[in-house]
Amino acid sequence: MPFPALLLLVGVVLIFQTTIMDYLTVFGVKPDLVMLFVVFNGFLLSPREGAFLGFAGGIIEDLFAGSYIGINALAKMAAGYLAGVCGERLYKENSLVAAGVTFFATTAGLLVNYLLLLYLNIYMPFFYTMLRVVLPTALYTAVLVPFLYKRVLRLIVVKNKDL
Repeated sequence: MPFPALLLLVGVVLIFQTTIMDYLTVFGVKPDLVMLFVVFNGFLLSPREGAFLGFAGGIIEDLFAGSYIGINALAKMAAGYLAGVCGERLYKENSLVAAGVTFFATTAGLLVNYLLLLYLNIYMPFFYTMLRVVLPTALYTAVLVPFLYKRVLRLIVVKNKDL
């Protein structure tokens, strides 16, 4: 899929995440759909493409949010790269494997986000952040994988690229 189309899809996913997903919160937690899209892209294609789309999607999300430009970009870039490395070593057609990778990569990306906020002297208690933000968000995002993975698998697969 050409890169401008991927950026357009990231924009659509971001709009969906900030509007419709507000109604689907569970105990104040909603899934990170941009992270899910980045992880799918990295897992199915390559670490390089996952990191690149993660950076671009994170920049779009940062510009949309309006504060601390670059934090989401670096966090999603790390998650996309990590998902791509997992995609090179794991079986890609199983949605449970993809859910595990999504949980792991989302947790890692949110931890990068936490560390960058600490670097900016924005302190949040670690265990509170892990138990109330990072793990519930990663779990909720991973729960969506079995419902979306097969559809995204058909969309992202490029003709001459073997999985």
